[in-house]
Amino acid sequence: MTTRTSKISSSKIKHSNDSKPIFNEAKKWLPGFLLCSVIAAAASFVSAQYGGPTFLYALLIGIAFHFLSDNHKCIPGIEMSAKKLVRIGVALLGVRIAISDVNAIGAAGVVALAGAVILTISFSLLLARLLKLPSMLGILSGGATGICGISAAMAISSTLPQNRENEHYTLLTAIGVASFSTVAMVLYPLVVTVLGLNTFEAGLFLGGSIHDVAQVVGAGFMVSSEVGDAATLSKMFRVAMLMPVVVFFAFTFRSAREAGSDKAAAKQPLVPLFLVVFILLVVINSIGLIPTEVVTFSSDLSKWCLVISIAALGVKTSFEKLSELGWKPIILLMGNAVFIAAYMLAVVFMWRFIS
Repeated sequence: MTTRTSKISSSKIKHSNDSKPIFNEAKKWLPGFLLCSVIAAAASFVSAQYGGPTFLYALLIGIAFHFLSDNHKCIPGIEMSAKKLVRIGVALLGVRIAISDVNAIGAAGVVALAGAVILTISFSLLLARLLKLPSMLGILSGGATGICGISAAMAISSTLPQNRENEHYTLLTAIGVASFSTVAMVLYPLVVTVLGLNTFEAGLFLGGSIHDVAQVVGAGFMVSSEVGDAATLSKMFRVAMLMPVVVFFAFTFRSAREAGSDKAAAKQPLVPLFLVVFILLVVINSIGLIPTEVVTFSSDLSKWCLVISIAALGVKTSFEKLSELGWKPIILLMGNAVFIAAYMLAVVFMWRFIS
């Protein structure tokens, strides 16, 4: 009896010891995570009440709390929010994409939109070289402009070598694309009206040139509900391009990430787990196995993960450090925005001429 009791006691002690590391790790994350979550909630509230991009508000409010980035209680949670949550958010974006969406655009539309992504990243790298800026900034700004704004910047950033410089480039890109995307949301519907674009042309132009999904939806529905639907469809194909682009950069920079990391980097998979989940969710959603309620919940959860993550990135960076980067990145981001808009207009008029 005594032996049996001692075995049960030792089993309980072992179970308790096994759960302690997890509990202690979560306890370390909690202060920083709560800080970033409150900032994300405040940004969402301001956006809902007064309009404007949630991501940009989260960035700016986060920067205002930069003084907490050196607080030893907050650091683990801020780091976790900035680096882990973004992977969860990007993985869950897969529920918003189905292969049928690609078929609805048509072969010519697919080629045009894929060209927008590839050419914008290539143009951004070339312009970065001309401006004597780091190629990493060119990749981030080109990917964010060409694909889906801040979500793309965060996803691509997770495949690059993890260092302070790349964090600064990611934050600068996020602020820039959010700002230019908001300007585009206001101006591009006027371009549609002045040029007399039809529903398909307007949807292709707006969905193919505006950075963030929310701004595409806003700009499209400013024109009409039909243009809003067409623009959203075009934009979702650009979001789908996130998968191959991030996989490409994950392969390209794998050795660089490992060289800049500790022993954990040697155990990194060839394709990051969050991308595998992203691909699986796209396939499952294309088959029609994900209920509408689950898609809605997952999309909302994805957005919250990304907002909290960008808030954490804001907390980690100060305006003083951003100002050290100078005016050239602004020219880079503006150049990318002008390039993709001009490209999509050229595609639209070429389409009109051929038809």
